[in-house]
Amino acid sequence: MPETKKKGLKNIFYIGLLSFFGGISQDMFVPILPLYLSNILGFNKEFIGLSEGLVTSGASAFRIIAGFLTDKLGKKKPFIFVGYFLSLIARPLLALTSLGGIILGLRFLDGVGKGIKDPSKDALIADSTEVSTRGKGFGIARMLDTFGSVVGPLVLFGILYMLRSNQLKYHIILALTAIPLFITLIILKFKVKERPNSNKTIEINNKLSLPHRFYFFLAILILFSLGNSSDAFLILRAQNLGVTLLAIPLVYALFNFVYASASVPLGSLSDKIGREKVIMLGWAAYALSYFGFALANASYQIWILFSFYGLYYATTEGVAKAFVADMVSENSRGRAYGIYNMTIGLATLPASFIAGILWDKINPSAPFLFGALLSLLAVILLSFFLHSQTFKSNILC
Repeated sequence: MPETKKKGLKNIFYIGLLSFFGGISQDMFVPILPLYLSNILGFNKEFIGLSEGLVTSGASAFRIIAGFLTDKLGKKKPFIFVGYFLSLIARPLLALTSLGGIILGLRFLDGVGKGIKDPSKDALIADSTEVSTRGKGFGIARMLDTFGSVVGPLVLFGILYMLRSNQLKYHIILALTAIPLFITLIILKFKVKERPNSNKTIEINNKLSLPHRFYFFLAILILFSLGNSSDAFLILRAQNLGVTLLAIPLVYALFNFVYASASVPLGSLSDKIGREKVIMLGWAAYALSYFGFALANASYQIWILFSFYGLYYATTEGVAKAFVADMVSENSRGRAYGIYNMTIGLATLPASFIAGILWDKINPSAPFLFGALLSLLAVILLSFFLHSQTFKSNILC
């Protein structure tokens, strides 16, 4: 293996470690946060949908600003540092309030942190890979990220078991989320390297000079994302079907284990057969999973559905970002990822809010049927996109 590839994969490993510890922090509290808000603080599903939507949608402006500044300044690590630092502040403070407005503000701040770090981190991964190994590189990063999301729920399970009779268990868990985030800042400071941008002088009037096919893909992604509500509703559905509080972290860990295990092989598959085809497989898996969540009537089915749902993540998260890197130039990646993440964020707020309304006003199955139908429609449109790339490449380029 050439020396540059070795260095690139080593850097991806350390970037993946950032996500590993970030994933531990996130998934120490994500599986129980909707239960805490609903069962302990008494908020309805619409509020939960709004709060979860704010994590991504509220950060949309920061995503595109951070992406633009990443390209303009040729720096990525400072943005990643600020992003993780804001989450380090926002998550533990949730333990200190029961006021809805403050909770929404803290979830928004956590989303801002995510919005600031994500475009820079994705661009850093893309810079560390070549086209022939990009799917694998993003797969490695997603694998480490997701193994963190396996460890996080297992840590959560251990804490819940030890504190099962302690009325402050939720508050203690939220406070402990700061520890893994502190570790990410240390790794970022001493281990992660960034390559100087090959063209540091980027004209402002070129900020939208991205290929047409990139925007066409985003249009399809918006449609899919409108049915892709927060995973908090999957947790609420699990509880709705009788999965106990102590078992929920284990279900979530199983989901993340499948996701992590499949990320590298499916990322490598996209290097061979094409990103669009693997994304289509992922969206089809999403539709089948959501139909399953809608029709489920027993708690044991949740374990099967969460496992299958992990395949959706493995076929889309890293692969879609590799696809974006393929479509744009190196000096445009920060902006492209900013727009990409902003698009997902803008669609997530109405998606989660709509899901909350459908749950409260119709029944618990309604949000999942809605998401499954939009996913199938997105698969059809992406199929047209694939054919248009084959037969109309000159127009789309």
